[in-house]
Amino acid sequence: MAYPVSHKTVFVLDHGPAMMASSKENIDFDVFNKSRGPGIIPLAPVTKSLWTCNAEAAVEYCRIVYDLFPDDKLVQFVASDTSATSLNSWQHKQQNVQKLLDCLVVLGPPGHKTDPSDCSIVHGLTHAVEVLCELTEKQQDVRLALEETETTLQNKGRIICMTSLKSDRHVQSLQEAVQEAIIQHNQLSANADSFMPLNYCELVFVHVRPVGRKSDSISSPKKSVSPLLSVEVHVTDSGRSVATKVVGLAQRHYELFSTTVTGIPMKEEQNSGSSANYDVELLHSRDVHLEALNSGNTEGLLIQSKEGLPSQSLTLKWCTPKSNIMELQNCVGAYRVTPVDVNSRPSACLTNFLLSGRAVMLEQPRKGGTRLISHMLASHGGEILIHILSSTRSVLEDPPSISEGCGGRITDYRIHDFGEFMKENRLAPWTDQNIACDPLPLQRSENHLERMTRVWPIAIGDTMIFNMLSHLDPLPSLIVKDKLDDDEVLECKKAIYHVVGMESRNEPLPVPNAGLRTKGSKREEQYRQMWTELETLIKVHVSNSPQHQKVLDCFTDCHKTDGGNTSTIKQRDEAIMELETDLAVKELDTFVLLNPSTK
Repeated sequence: MAYPVSHKTVFVLDHGPAMMASSKENIDFDVFNKSRGPGIIPLAPVTKSLWTCNAEAAVEYCRIVYDLFPDDKLVQFVASDTSATSLNSWQHKQQNVQKLLDCLVVLGPPGHKTDPSDCSIVHGLTHAVEVLCELTEKQQDVRLALEETETTLQNKGRIICMTSLKSDRHVQSLQEAVQEAIIQHNQLSANADSFMPLNYCELVFVHVRPVGRKSDSISSPKKSVSPLLSVEVHVTDSGRSVATKVVGLAQRHYELFSTTVTGIPMKEEQNSGSSANYDVELLHSRDVHLEALNSGNTEGLLIQSKEGLPSQSLTLKWCTPKSNIMELQNCVGAYRVTPVDVNSRPSACLTNFLLSGRAVMLEQPRKGGTRLISHMLASHGGEILIHILSSTRSVLEDPPSISEGCGGRITDYRIHDFGEFMKENRLAPWTDQNIACDPLPLQRSENHLERMTRVWPIAIGDTMIFNMLSHLDPLPSLIVKDKLDDDEVLECKKAIYHVVGMESRNEPLPVPNAGLRTKGSKREEQYRQMWTELETLIKVHVSNSPQHQKVLDCFTDCHKTDGGNTSTIKQRDEAIMELETDLAVKELDTFVLLNPSTK
């Protein structure tokens, strides 16, 4: 059994005299005197030290972790100057922000009188390796349980070192010191009861420099140094930049995603009679939007983070609650959330509103004007969670009547197509198990089923291209294959050109009007929907092989008519003629091969 790297994280904070240098980011605190007019000289702005900015950023990292994973993810602080000092332990009673703040107060800022030559970040890094070899409470329980089954426990962890790097050679020497420390402590921990060898360590350097100062160190992506160690380097300015960088690391380390709740009504602080709409950005597990991200249905929903994070955020619109009582909702998942900016007034108001027992429904903005309430914010036991609401029919509802059909009011299911789909995806026993096969037949069948279901509308009214297969065959059946040969690419191109010709001749699409869910029966609207569906079908399979990319290129070239541009249409017609010529030549070659006497 292997614990993930994120189970144990050690922050190594440089506590040397160099960290007392100014961050060079000015902070205005005398804002009231500035607005009183001339004659009053405001106080000069102040700056924080590098140590203060690093400590605040690390604490913010821990706040996010403790809010979202109060039981599973542990963080320990180590300060490094003339020696290494642990500020807390792996015990759960010491895993909270208040404990860390108290320990930082006791530790105090770096000393001016300390000799810089006596201080080294290596002390903290080697001690961090020793700390990672210590067993947590959960690991001790699991280790005892696994001893009965003779199963080994894999010990992994992460070290985040916030310091000031001198050069790339300095980074090289530090990673060599960590590598050597891992080997030594693994030997010492082999037979210890409360320690365990470290199977893998992820070392993250955060080089912090004053604002506006350049450095010789450059950022480098994650690379494997040995089977036991991987190293990555991040270079950032101090102040707000280092806080944003560390929060971005937390997002990546714990697979978090951001949601921006928009349109929150809130009374103005200065004028209680008026109100304005605010936005609050929340962090949570990526699984909250897993379905939307995997399906690709995020058009118009993703925006750049408004809090400056190096990631995108999915927008959900506030729906005004109708009552204070939380109604029973059909939820398929619930995850803890935490604000990105916990000290802002909008975040505090939203938190207090939810902790008072109210629930907030969130909807996805849609261009068509339809409303889709997809999530809900509510608190349980003093913790705020975001709930994923089911968009399908709930088992709590009354069963549908016979006249509505087995799925409700939808009666135009593609029953015949689904029967053919089942026939194409039947499983059969693997007869000769002695023959080596890569991938395994079961894995190959799963891959085939995954490709077949990337685009498969359930109802007739939800699709156009699957209602006109006689004009698109064999493209829908060929594009789902893992590989295409040249002849199959030509057949796909031929189907695309055939539909292009239909549109140029202004022919109606052969689709049933019954159950067709479009904004109107206009021919242009039908062709627009057909092209959108066909583009989606080709794009989801474009990564299967390079030949699939050729089909997408053909589609792009044909569909980009530039509003009737003569040169573009001429190029398209020339491509159609070239394709027809290639097909004619291939047919002639096939005829000659089958009839040698005609040579």
